[in-house]
Parts: sequence; C-alpha cells; structure tokens
Amino acid sequence: PPCEIKKAAASHSIFHGVITAKRTLSSTQSLFQNIPSSLWKLGRLNHVALAVPDLERARSLYENVLGAKVSETVPLPEHGVYTIFVELGNTKLELLHPLGEKSPIAGFLQKNKSGGMHHICIEVDDIKSAMADLKKKNVRILSDEAKIGAHGKPVVFLHPKDCDGVLVELEEA
Repeated sequence: PPCEIKKAAASHSIFHGVITAKRTLSSTQSLFQNIPSSLWKLGRLNHVALAVPDLERARSLYENVLGAKVSETVPLPEHGVYTIFVELGNTKLELLHPLGEKSPIAGFLQKNKSGGMHHICIEVDDIKSAMADLKKKNVRILSDEAKIGAHGKPVVFLHPKDCDGVLVELEEA
C-alpha cells in the first residue's frame, strides 16, 4: 500500500541522514585528533564586548527593558575604558565606553558611531604558555605582557588580522 511505501521511504531517509551525520562527525573528529596537544587549553567563552556611545542608555536597555542583571560601572584606566557586565547565565556581555583621551574605544566609536561588537573573550588555563605558543605560531599579541583585566585576572589581546578579523581577548581562568 502507498502509505507503507511512504513510511519505508521516510524511515530510509532518516536512517541515511543519521549515517551521513555520523560519518561527518567521525571525519571532523579525526581532523581534530591530528592537532598536537598544547601545554595550555582554550576554555569557555567568557564574554562578548560591545562598544557603546552612551553607557547609561545601554545599561538601561539591558537592565530595565530586557531585565538582565547588570553590574556597577567600573573604570579601568589602564585599559582606557569604563565597563559594565551584563549577566546572561551562560556568558556575559561587557559594555565598554571610553575613559580618557587614549581610549581604544574612542577610536572604535569614531569609526562606528552607533557602537558595535568590539571583541570576544575566551578563557585559557595558562596565559603565559598560551602567549609563548601563539608567538611561535606567528599570532601577534598586542602587548608584551599580560595586564590585569576587569575580572582581576591576566588578559592579552590577539591581533584581529591573525584571528579572521576578530579582536580576541584571552583571559586566564
């Protein structure tokens, strides 16, 4: 009967899809098995940083409109920014606003008047080993030494041209 033929075809299609997915996953896993292990490990996404032209307006959006838990404003003169963290459960947003004349965020906002994504931050278990290894792999680090970041932990930034156009911050977990 036509109904049983349709069921059999659907069952075959699902089975074929599962086999194809399993093969794809298998070949993807084998790609990563060939990468030598490092002395350091890349961890979880810590935050996504957004440059904002009006810090209080951005705070109000996340806190009062969207209902998020929002930190106090913290000045970080060494980095040239004011920062606010927005808790999202599995990660955070960092709202950045210029502090001082030499703020990198001021330059970013001159080019992007309404703000936008500035960087992503990924945790590492050993920042010094990560820095040494990345230098050997010709990934440019934007400072010679790690600085203490907003969470009181060492951080470094990787050059966006070496990271597919994304400014990447590494933070020691």
